[in-house]
Amino acid sequence: MTSSKQLLPGTVPLVPVIVGPTCSGKTIVALQLAELLGAEIISADSRQIYKYLDIGTAKPTPEQRSAVRHHFVDELTPDQPFSAGEFGINGSTVVEDIVRRKKTPLIVGGSGLYIRSLIDGLFEGPGADPELREILERKLKAGRIDDLIEQLWKVDPESAAKADPTKPRRIIRALEVYHLTGKPLSQHHQEGRPDIGFTAFMVGLNWERSELYRRIDSRCDEMLQAGLLGEIDHLEHLGYDRRLNALNTVGYAEGFAYRAGEVSYAEMLRLFKQNSRRYAKRQLSWFRPDRRIVWIVMEKGREPRSVVQEITEKFEAAVVGGN
Repeated sequence: MTSSKQLLPGTVPLVPVIVGPTCSGKTIVALQLAELLGAEIISADSRQIYKYLDIGTAKPTPEQRSAVRHHFVDELTPDQPFSAGEFGINGSTVVEDIVRRKKTPLIVGGSGLYIRSLIDGLFEGPGADPELREILERKLKAGRIDDLIEQLWKVDPESAAKADPTKPRRIIRALEVYHLTGKPLSQHHQEGRPDIGFTAFMVGLNWERSELYRRIDSRCDEMLQAGLLGEIDHLEHLGYDRRLNALNTVGYAEGFAYRAGEVSYAEMLRLFKQNSRRYAKRQLSWFRPDRRIVWIVMEKGREPRSVVQEITEKFEAAVVGGN
């Protein structure tokens, strides 16, 4: 086995990054790889950072987190805002600290914007314009999210292609940046990248689409059986509003709607599965264009240790090639 010191040669360390859609097996692969490399995991998941969101985020268990140190898991309460930009800044500090301690950072997640912010840097942009923000917010409150996305397609097709209707604030921000600067947010991202103190070695877990969707449907059933609705009841008991950004996400949104009597259990389950599959599709649409990603073929019955072995071999070859 190659030591973590050997895996981080020179002044610019090579840092492994595991990406992929929801339910692709990132957690178990990352845990085994981290144990092999003596690594610490940096969770690039926009929801696992929140306390009390355990079942619905497929958060690593306390036992798994005691076996391998995790960063950005269970650090905030659901009412505390946290952005991709903050993750990139704070995550860079964590990477530097791990490297300084002669260990290997292992970045793992499916939140594309968080990954980009950490490994490429993220354009912060101008401050909010109150008048423009109010106009866009009114359209959102009127239920016209499709109108906002259509506007974004006209001025910033790249951002529109990655737009997530369940995260309207990002759509509003992209429109705001364009109208305030005259340039698309995607262009700012390309032009405004800061110097990053490491090089990312990216691998993606690639499933045949029908099998991935089968896994997603099964996980939705398992989450409900494990007590997702009870988790939602607990969040309500603690006083957290379902409209919080942290809770207005797949799994929680459908569960809150069911608890409020807005949909039947059967409809809640149907929407949970459908929206989870759509989320996975958006994740893949985000990651596919990135030519840095080395895709690992996943299939039913393949053992995680064989995936870990393949990743390790490719990583070590990249280290040798970079020397």
